[in-house]
Amino acid sequence: MKKKLILLTILIVGFILFVVSKFFVFNSQNEFGRIKIVSSPTTSVFINNLATGKTPFDQKYKVGEYILKLIPEGNATDTASWQGKISVYKNALTYVNRELGSSDVTSAGEVFTTTKMEKPAKSGDYGEIYVETEPQGAIVYLDNDEKGISTLILSDVLKGDHELSVFMPGFLRRTQKINVDPGYRVNAAFKLAIDTSQKATGSAENRVTGNKTATESATSKKNTVVIKDTPTGFLRVREEPSIEASEEAQVKPGDEFDLLEERDDWYKIEYEKGREGWVYSQYAEKTEE
Repeated sequence: MKKKLILLTILIVGFILFVVSKFFVFNSQNEFGRIKIVSSPTTSVFINNLATGKTPFDQKYKVGEYILKLIPEGNATDTASWQGKISVYKNALTYVNRELGSSDVTSAGEVFTTTKMEKPAKSGDYGEIYVETEPQGAIVYLDNDEKGISTLILSDVLKGDHELSVFMPGFLRRTQKINVDPGYRVNAAFKLAIDTSQKATGSAENRVTGNKTATESATSKKNTVVIKDTPTGFLRVREEPSIEASEEAQVKPGDEFDLLEERDDWYKIEYEKGREGWVYSQYAEKTEE
């Protein structure tokens, strides 16, 4: 009798373990998120080399990693295609936006995902933002406030809607509206496109390829620099002609200074008597006298 009870107990325990394991396996196989894709121009969407539709695209997918490829449709034969790896998370949105140009350096876009924070927030009202850019080293702004240089994590971000923006001299600014949920991280991956409207486009291309450009001196004529309007209401004066250089001062739109030297996308000015620094040329206009 005792042996029968032991055998019955073993069978019951085994059955329970079997049911529990099947439940977890079934759940893991049925975890879904969403993939939303927008593009300009319209593109055919391939996921893991399978044609799945065209943009705009919005479908549920099982949690996991996928290879996404976007191929321009119709007459956009001179437009570059795009391919990248994306991740889908449980009950979360993976958002892909691509603006395709004639080549990779003239194409831009972003990929956004949301994941649980690795460490708890300081309170129930905060989340965080992870930002990476291509090329690396872009200035990151949150709600028009400069936060640092990519790649970086913005901690203790208050829940709700925010404006996230990245910028690098010689490239077009990228801006997106995002929503931060308490206890979650917004993962943002930006791809910047070269600003072909600027005279110094070559310097931007060199930042992509890793080459350096030569220093250009100001002309013998007396030139001045007038500060233009900026998103922040001021323009930073930096110690060296680089967005990674330390800030020396701030100048206001409408201020005018003598131009001392030009280098790539930067103007060297004397912002105070005996004090010199560099300002980015996109927000400054050079005039000849």
